Amino acid sequence: MALDTRKKPKLEIMIPLVGTRAELDLQAQLVHQSAAEVFTERKTKVPYLVGTMIELPRAALVAADIARTAEFFSFGTNDLTQTTFGISRDDGSSFLPDYVEQGIHPDDPFTTIDVEGVGRLMRIACTEGRASRPDMKIGICGEHGGDPRSIALCHELGLDYVSCSPFRVPVARLAAAQAALRAKALRAAATRKTPD
Repeated sequence: MALDTRKKPKLEIMIPLVGTRAELDLQAQLVHQSAAEVFTERKTKVPYLVGTMIELPRAALVAADIARTAEFFSFGTNDLTQTTFGISRDDGSSFLPDYVEQGIHPDDPFTTIDVEGVGRLMRIACTEGRASRPDMKIGICGEHGGDPRSIALCHELGLDYVSCSPFRVPVARLAAAQAALRAKALRAAATRKTPD
């Protein structure tokens, strides 16, 4: 199969585990310097964006500042869950089923996004990030991207995409479509006039 050279690549360079804007500024500067060197050497330019993974609670809380440098956010929900709960997902598998059974957690937070904690941090990051950069693309990557309830939360937050492992893509697509239809039905119900 021949490569279609008419298509333009859309590069996104994502810096992980950022906790401060200064940290991202330094990394973005390195990316821009390296890109300029390659563009000069190759005598061509390719458009690209520099963004960050929101994986630390602090990053979510200072998202407005980080968004002054970041051109996109991607929630690393596995790591954001680990750092929010202080639980390693490797160790958690040994006791989280008991926590769910005993009602300590309604669900395994590594399977379904914890709406009250992790979800709240995501909401803060989305709201504040887009306050600084209204056109910011925001999504998630990780296994939560294939969980229907997590996808419903992502839709509610106005995320642009979810990413998950290939075998979960059909479930993710169905869940995203269902979330969009539910939101449309709710909007329609809200605009209906009540009879006099």
